[in-house]
Amino acid sequence: MPITSRLFSAALMLPAVLCAQAAFADANYAVNQNGAVLSGKNAEIDRNYDILAAHVHAAGNIVTFHMTTNGAAGESIPDAVGTLGGAEVQSYVWPTSLDPEGIGFEGGKGVLALVATSHPDFDDTPLFDEDGDGDLTNDGAKWHSHWIVLAPNDACGDGALAVQDIPKGAEPNMPATWPGLPIYIDSPGYSPVFDGPEITIKVPFSGQLTAAALNYDGGTAALRVNQNVHAPLLCVFDVFDIASGDLSLPGQLKR
Repeated sequence: MPITSRLFSAALMLPAVLCAQAAFADANYAVNQNGAVLSGKNAEIDRNYDILAAHVHAAGNIVTFHMTTNGAAGESIPDAVGTLGGAEVQSYVWPTSLDPEGIGFEGGKGVLALVATSHPDFDDTPLFDEDGDGDLTNDGAKWHSHWIVLAPNDACGDGALAVQDIPKGAEPNMPATWPGLPIYIDSPGYSPVFDGPEITIKVPFSGQLTAAALNYDGGTAALRVNQNVHAPLLCVFDVFDIASGDLSLPGQLKR
């Protein structure tokens, strides 16, 4: 190729290269943090769920959970199916090493995870009006946060995970903002914030929890409500990406 043609081709590519660099130029993004759990790009999944980095750090009693994606975080949401049974939930997930009972889940026996979720077919934040229209019950599609306890459940598939069910007749203590569903879920009202490829959730902790050793990972996944709306109520049916590749929780809380 003549040198003038090569220069012309390079000039055409330069804006795309500069845009890609600018997308991750914010020094606060997870991908730019020391100790972040890094993940390579994966062309086979939705870029908005393709994790490049997950990171968790603390300043005082505020712990920041954030994740950098290869696309526009929060831009993809599931399609509505029109019923609770079979409804899909899409999520950004930070599995942690924290004890579920430290958040208020009596008898929680799985992995405590902070998640941001979107699900158009139902609302599970009865105390919050995410879209500001005066109706507390109609904004499940708007991204919102939960604490959940994930545990293996072969009823969801071999080696699959589900949100831990509350057995019929059991009345374990739950966090004050538990939405009343028969699963280990809390709706604390922490607002996910989106900035291009980045999603961030800031969480206030008690001094005891902030001081605790916290290991973490990052994930993106789809869950589905059981078609018959009974246990297992909410199964993970598609894991899009895992920052570590193996849910080994290699990240360590930075202060």
